[in-house]
Amino acid sequence: MATMKSVRTGPVGEIEVVDVERPVPGPKDALLRIRACGICGTDTFFLHLGGTPMGPGGSMVPLPLGHEPAGEIVATGAEVTGLKVGDRVVVNPQGVPSGIIGCGGAHGAMSEYLLIENAEPGTNLSVFPDAVPFDVAALNEPMAVARHCVNRSGAGPTDKVVVFGAGPIGLGATIWLKLRGVQHVVVADVLPERLETALAVGADAVVNSATDDLTAVLTDLHGQAANALGQPRPGTDIYIDAAGAPAVFQATVDNARWGAKLVMVAVQKKSDTIDLGGMLRSELTLIASQGYPTEIFEVTPELVEHHERFAKLISHRVPFTDVEHAFGLALTPGAAEKIVVTFDDQDTFDGQD
Repeated sequence: MATMKSVRTGPVGEIEVVDVERPVPGPKDALLRIRACGICGTDTFFLHLGGTPMGPGGSMVPLPLGHEPAGEIVATGAEVTGLKVGDRVVVNPQGVPSGIIGCGGAHGAMSEYLLIENAEPGTNLSVFPDAVPFDVAALNEPMAVARHCVNRSGAGPTDKVVVFGAGPIGLGATIWLKLRGVQHVVVADVLPERLETALAVGADAVVNSATDDLTAVLTDLHGQAANALGQPRPGTDIYIDAAGAPAVFQATVDNARWGAKLVMVAVQKKSDTIDLGGMLRSELTLIASQGYPTEIFEVTPELVEHHERFAKLISHRVPFTDVEHAFGLALTPGAAEKIVVTFDDQDTFDGQD
């Protein structure tokens, strides 16, 4: 029996690197050698829980981690068509019958190998060219989240937008907004180094919301408008919350002009301090954005075309041999922007058990 190393949740706040049986593809399956896998906030959420409550009486059980992979096909079943050994691919984590990869399913992508059941190009796999590094290709899944957010916003060329949160999703949304020709995009965050990255990927302006007067900056950049009562407000058309802090929601309510939109893509924290009544004064439209119903491979061609721009989102590339350090960074607030674990030093799969 061939084995492989795989990462799963351990005690609260810790991972375990375990030896497990290497999957063997069935007639309709493909086996990937993972070459890069990103770490997401969802991974750290499961680490804080210490697993997933799927055991008897809701007890915690270990959870295989990783849902942002890029890899290469090393074996295919006899009935698989449109894919071949050697293809470099990105993955739809929601496209397999055994559950969402790395988010409660049977398999996690933070492993040396990953089984893709019922492998089908355009459904759960998409091929990308050799010119794109594996670490950048591993951004495909989070960039699909960001793309769905932008799609939900309906932003057009004449819109003026502010993105709260210069993490991977906020910066990804910034790139997609500019690629679709949106006139002016401001990124707000409290970390200067993240604001520098925002400018590097194409933001028109940035604002440090910890030290700057948000209202004054937005009014200066987007002009002055008014809410439904005629009270002065910045002329910002769309607010995107990629931060998830209650203060962001309230700042939007306080600044929204008549007919503005707020798109929530960040996981929201409960709060009793948000003035929902303030939404009436601007007829603020609230739009929720969850996942990527259609965008998982919609983004791939543009990620390929603009891969050097997207590469700027990666702050840390950590080898799998040091994966504990990678997750330690991810669990430390402000320590990293986007971490991608790389598997470049793996042994080559020989196709035999």
